[in-house]
Amino acid sequence: MRLVVDASVAVKWLVEEEHSGAADSLLEGSHELFAPRLMASEVGNTLWRKVRLGEIERSRGGALAAAISEMPVRWTEDEGVCADAVRLSLALDRPVYDCVYLALAHRIGATLVTSDARFANAVAETEHGGVVTTLERFVAD
Repeated sequence: MRLVVDASVAVKWLVEEEHSGAADSLLEGSHELFAPRLMASEVGNTLWRKVRLGEIERSRGGALAAAISEMPVRWTEDEGVCADAVRLSLALDRPVYDCVYLALAHRIGATLVTSDARFANAVAETEHGGVVTTLERFVAD
């Protein structure tokens, strides 16, 4: 199965958080995992925030950031889905960076797996709802 994972899932591969085990289970399946290059910056920003809040040590944050490029995903160019992401963003009234993942999922015929329940819930009642699932829901099914 083709899956697009977003930063909310990928950061769980690096830092122990609620549902990290569920994120790890995506690595054990026979799924093809995809992510836009944007995800690297978003995961990096999350690591910065965790260091700033004292949740992880500065040196560990740097080491984890170095591992981002080695994540087990097929990285895709953002430019190819940017226009679609902006259109989705305007239609759904959601941030473009969230819609980059959704646009990629549409483009490659994949399901978007996210731990961002607010985004998943906002999209659920739209024509795009069938493309997005939460990590918890995906693992439970």
